[in-house]
This record gives sequence, structure tokens and C-alpha cells, in this order.
Amino acid sequence: MSNPIRIGLDAMGGDHGPESIIEGAALAQKESNGDYQIILVGHQDRLKEAFDKLKHKLRHRVKSVFPVQHAPDSISMDELPSEAVRRKDSSISVAMQLQKEGEVDAVVSAGNTGAVMASALVTMGRLEGIDRPAIAMYLPTQNQRGVLILDVGANAYCKPSNLYEFGVMGSIYSSTILNKENPTIGLLSIGEEKSKGNPVTVESHKILKESSLNFIGNVEGNDILKGKADVVVCDGFVGNVMIKMAESFEGFLAHLLRRQVRSNLLSKMGVFFLKYTFKKLKKTLDYAEYGGAPLLGVNGVSIICHGSSSPKAIKNGIRVAATMVRKKVNHRIREMLSFHRVGSGART
Repeated sequence: MSNPIRIGLDAMGGDHGPESIIEGAALAQKESNGDYQIILVGHQDRLKEAFDKLKHKLRHRVKSVFPVQHAPDSISMDELPSEAVRRKDSSISVAMQLQKEGEVDAVVSAGNTGAVMASALVTMGRLEGIDRPAIAMYLPTQNQRGVLILDVGANAYCKPSNLYEFGVMGSIYSSTILNKENPTIGLLSIGEEKSKGNPVTVESHKILKESSLNFIGNVEGNDILKGKADVVVCDGFVGNVMIKMAESFEGFLAHLLRRQVRSNLLSKMGVFFLKYTFKKLKKTLDYAEYGGAPLLGVNGVSIICHGSSSPKAIKNGIRVAATMVRKKVNHRIREMLSFHRVGSGART
């Protein structure tokens, strides 16, 4: 049996406190059958209190004993990302330092996204050949293949070479983690024609077209959820706006259904018969099913979970991190980046 994959879990991140994080860790530990070793990073007294609450709440169902790495400080959601770099005793910084020193293989956090990104970048640095790391997010699609979108928030402004790198990283992640053979790459723009878009998009199209990636050209916003491309690349400003809107779909649909159900008796009867269908739809749209978002391009493995992550979402974030380590995603990125290089024009 191979050695367990060591996961540094920021237990102080997230909106629901350490209890939700610890419960997610317990679920992951149980599901892994010993394949993971989870190290909780946070204030040891606060974590002890959380464990005591969970044991009472769940009637001793949380029996796993996790090693704790004490971190006396934590970064709140409304603080600047630079705080994570400055405050070395924060749970995010301590977790990243553990990975740099080889004490853990990956870090998972539901904390301040900017702080996680800044700490990972400063502590572990970039992968060779990567100028800008990117946050990647998976969304379900009509054709049931799903789509990986990057960047969704790490870089508000991008050069053409950055979008090319996103294509490389997205292609490798999709083939390695999502099991898609030769995934298709689309460039988000305002039209399918190669001349459409701003100067960065037009130049990016040229670079991607000349590369060895399976580039299918521009895709528009209404193509994304149809599954026209396996990977869609865009700058982080557009990507973040798009993802935030996508995250609102579940709540919006639930609101419409509740309003319709209250309208008449026939609608109430219809809901009863479609209950199973609605349950499956909710599961499809639930971000918790897909784990966290990987920060691709840093010299390590870092998974960023949603701030409001449930225990299930934390569990799946840990699973994604372990899979990235096991399948050596960063090694593949290093190895494949030179193969996909299209010359000096791609590096401008």
C-alpha cells in the first residue's frame, strides 16, 4: 500500500467556522479508507472546542483524531490578500509553509480566496513556464460532459500569453482529473469569428490556433453551458462575473418553483410527482458535488473551496486535492508546457 496523501486543511477558513471544516475532514477520512492523512491547521484551543461541539452534536460520530498544526492567527473574508503574506502565523500561511517544507502534499482552504492565492504564490512560487496562475472552476453542461473555466478570479487583466497558458493548464487538468481525452479548448469572446473581441482576444486566438492544443476557436457566453468546449479560457474579471451568476442559478430556480407551487393546487400536485426529478436537478447544480477550485500554475497543490462550503463540499475539495497529487498534475503541466509552446510569440 502506498503512503497516504497528506492534506493540510485550513480549519479556520469559511463562513461556518471550524465545525463544518472538521466534519468535512471526518467524511473525507472515512471515504478514503486510509488513503489520506489530514492535518488541521488553526488555533488549537478553538479546534478543541469545535471537536467537543461536534462530538456532542453528532453523538460521537466524529471519532477521527486529526493532527493539529497550531496557527494562532487567521485571515477574515473581508481582509486584503496581502495580509496573508504579511501575517506568517495565519492558518493560511502556516498551511502553505507546511507544503513548501514537504510536511504536506496539498492545501485545502475555504478561506479568503485572494489570501489563499497570494500566500500560495509567495510561499511556493510559480511552476516553470507559467507567468500567471489561474483559478479553474467546473460547471455541469447540457451534454453532460461538463466544462472547466479558467480563470475565474485570479487575474483581472491578462496578456495573450496568459490565456494560452490557461489553455495548456486547463487541457492537462481536464485530461488528467476529468478523464477527457484530447479536450477541446474554446476562447470566450463576443462572436465566433476570429476577428471578434478586444485586441487581447484577437491575438490570443492566433496563438491558440498555432499551438498543439485542440483549439476549436471562439465560444460565446451561450455556448458554455451547452458544452461546446471542454475548457473555456478567459480573463479572471469576466470569469468571476460569469461564475458568480452561475452560482445563483440554483437559488433562482428554487425561488421560481416555490412561487409557482404556491400559485395553485395543480402545481402542488405536479411537484409531488416530479420530486425525484427536482432532487436530481438540485444535485446537478450543487457546487458541493464538485469540490473546490484548483489554483493551477503554482508550484504546489492548492484547492480553494467556497466560503459557505458544507462538510460535503470540504470532503470533495480534499478528494480533488488528493487526486491532483496522485495523478501528478503539476509534473504533467511542466512536462507538457514545452511541448505545447508555439514559439516566442506565445510568450509576449
